[in-house]
Amino acid sequence: MDKLPDSLPESIEWRRDDAPVPYRAALDEMTARNAAIAAGEARELVWLLEHPPVYTAGTSAAVAELLDPRFEVVEAGRGGRYTYHGPGQRVGYVLLDLKRRARDVRGFVHALEGWVIATLGDFGVESWRSEGRIGIWCRDTDGREAKIGAIGVRIRRWVTMHGFSVNLAPDLSHFTGIVPCGIEEFGVTSLQKLGVAVDFDTWDRALLARAPEFLAALDKPCGQE
Repeated sequence: MDKLPDSLPESIEWRRDDAPVPYRAALDEMTARNAAIAAGEARELVWLLEHPPVYTAGTSAAVAELLDPRFEVVEAGRGGRYTYHGPGQRVGYVLLDLKRRARDVRGFVHALEGWVIATLGDFGVESWRSEGRIGIWCRDTDGREAKIGAIGVRIRRWVTMHGFSVNLAPDLSHFTGIVPCGIEEFGVTSLQKLGVAVDFDTWDRALLARAPEFLAALDKPCGQE
């Protein structure tokens, strides 16, 4: 991306990595940045990147849901269960200081989901939240609900960590090594499977164009218009 939208605040670092970043390296950097933000020593960060194939375990992950550990398995420290990250999937790590905003964890997650849902809508893909099922859901090619995006966050000293992932064009067979997010009865899909071709640069531009709406939502407690 040659130039960031003028509407993005300079108080936040907007970072994009085009080369894959190993998950452990990203986790270490995120952990250090989280502490620095909490201490007032660093700017907030929104980081868009891609990982080599990896299975990550959230704090609620059950061993039985790791079906075939064909890739590295890393304990992520975020909420949730097992998730796959890999080539063709865009990951967004969002490190924001909620002390400067509404101090509403539920509202942060709701706004994060809304950011992804709105961006998918810009590509003609209707998606939604589903009660009792974490993540972003849409209608797959067979007409059934399928997950197209994952959400997982951690809050330390009111500073957020982790964020979301969206399936642009990953190898969907890689998800079969786990029960994604502990939900067996639903599959996963991607923009590519739905017939929508979107590269990382195009996705990033659309996502960042909607960032001001996402940030504005964080200033209000969840449920307030």
